[in-house]
Amino acid sequence: MLSFIGLVFVHSAGSYWGAVHYADSSPFIVKQGIYMVVSVGIALLMMKSPLTSNPKIWTVVYYVTILMLVAVLIPGIGAVRNGSQSWIAFGPFSIQPAEFVKVALIGKLASSFNRSRKKSVFQLSHFGYILLPAALIMLQPDLGSAVIMIVSAFVILFIAGYPLKFFLFLGASGVGAFIALIASAPYRLDRIKSYVDPWSDPLGKGFQGIQSLFAIAPGGLFGHGYGNSRQKYLYLPEPQNDFIFSIIAEETGFIGATFILFVFIVLMVATFGIAIRMKGRSEFYMVAGMGSMIIFQTVLNVGVVSGLLPVTGVTLPFISYGGSSLLTTWIAVGTILHYTTDQKWR
Repeated sequence: MLSFIGLVFVHSAGSYWGAVHYADSSPFIVKQGIYMVVSVGIALLMMKSPLTSNPKIWTVVYYVTILMLVAVLIPGIGAVRNGSQSWIAFGPFSIQPAEFVKVALIGKLASSFNRSRKKSVFQLSHFGYILLPAALIMLQPDLGSAVIMIVSAFVILFIAGYPLKFFLFLGASGVGAFIALIASAPYRLDRIKSYVDPWSDPLGKGFQGIQSLFAIAPGGLFGHGYGNSRQKYLYLPEPQNDFIFSIIAEETGFIGATFILFVFIVLMVATFGIAIRMKGRSEFYMVAGMGSMIIFQTVLNVGVVSGLLPVTGVTLPFISYGGSSLLTTWIAVGTILHYTTDQKWR
């Protein structure tokens, strides 16, 4: 349902942008339709394949995505967009390795616990698995993807039994690291400033946040109607991507936006309902980790477009335009559903 809703609103949000930049009002829905067919197909394969629950496969996938993250940093291979060297282009299509490493890391961590027979769950290797891709992603730089990946990994460590004081220590360290990251890149400090007071630079750093609110607020209870968004007319940059929720709220109002959030809540409840019924701990970690990744990314995206969080480049799962994001989300879904058909749940 979320993917079909995404397909419908990618067409509405991107129609004018496509007409201006590509002389075609439908390039985004055509590509998104292709991405959706491929993504659902791969999810069905993962759902049925016994390889999905094979720890060795996840190890291979993890290291392949690491190589992809290295490749994207090589000049001539990695493509620069919006100030980040995060894509590998293949003609009209491109892939974003940072998206795929999120599910690869969850799979690697979950399967590593399955092989552990130690009384203590604490393993230094877990931090190596997390820090290596995080460092490579930050070199692009892509703070949003790094945060989603790290939070999803920490969910697995938390439910695996890592002590609470460990997470308190990590939290304190994370605040220090976050401050250092902001200080090392002036544009991140500008984003914090524009988050606190977007009107201090309404035509610069605060532009996206303000235009997003200009889309959401006038939507009222029922919105302007499908296709009648005003902010998609080059006010909100690339509205079919990270800020598509703003367009949905503008066209369908509070009712439509609330319905989208309700469906995500249903997805969350269903996913964690599956997780707690898993017989093995590795299966439990896998399902809970994949679900956490989807839900946290949703919360982060909605928080950004509604002005609750600083602006960062994070897509809305299932709905935002983009093949890598859609495929990654459906890979997570295929993995979750695999364990419901593999006789590994109660």
